[in-house]
Amino acid sequence: MTVLNASTLTLDQVYHYLKFRELSYTSFKSLLHLEPLSEFEITELAQIQNDFKNYLTDGKVLEGMVKALSILPLLRLAGFYRAPIKMQMEQEIDRINIEDEDISITGRLDLICVNKDRPKMNDIAFWVLAIESKNTSISASEGLPQLLTYAYKSLENQKAVWGLTTNGVYYEFVYIQQSVDQDSYSTYQPLPSLHLMEPESSEKLLQVLKAICKVQNGLF
Repeated sequence: MTVLNASTLTLDQVYHYLKFRELSYTSFKSLLHLEPLSEFEITELAQIQNDFKNYLTDGKVLEGMVKALSILPLLRLAGFYRAPIKMQMEQEIDRINIEDEDISITGRLDLICVNKDRPKMNDIAFWVLAIESKNTSISASEGLPQLLTYAYKSLENQKAVWGLTTNGVYYEFVYIQQSVDQDSYSTYQPLPSLHLMEPESSEKLLQVLKAICKVQNGLF
């Protein structure tokens, strides 16, 4: 059996092995209820931007610092640190066996946010948001094949999950849904790219993260 690592997969390979299909772009407002930000949130967001910009001026920001400077502070501000949401980092995925191809896929996901209170199937936690990060010299979209691979197993136990690929500057969300039956494809729906350093775009970024957190908590 050939063993592949998710980090080396191309999007074409993900389409072929895991039977994913891309849907057309949609707006955030078609899937989420976006609330206005408070003055406190806007001030905190500006601090995250300034902290990240301080490192950007030195050149490339490595993946670990991207998490520390932008992703984790944004998740805290959006409410992902609060119960019942829990975060798990650097988790090995369950091996994916593609029997028809005699291929096995392994990998380690960057970060998942799970809801500890949502019903579980097969003792697997309910995924709220899966995140794949890159350093600032790599396009955020390059993390999409890995993200879809990691989400593949969660779709065995829930109908949909939000995904995010980011290099700290650009944030690209996808809404991933399981196939209707064994003969159909799982799908992912891309949404407009958001930019941390642009005022209006960064505010929408925080609004989107807050909305994902709330809707997966059953607050809407």
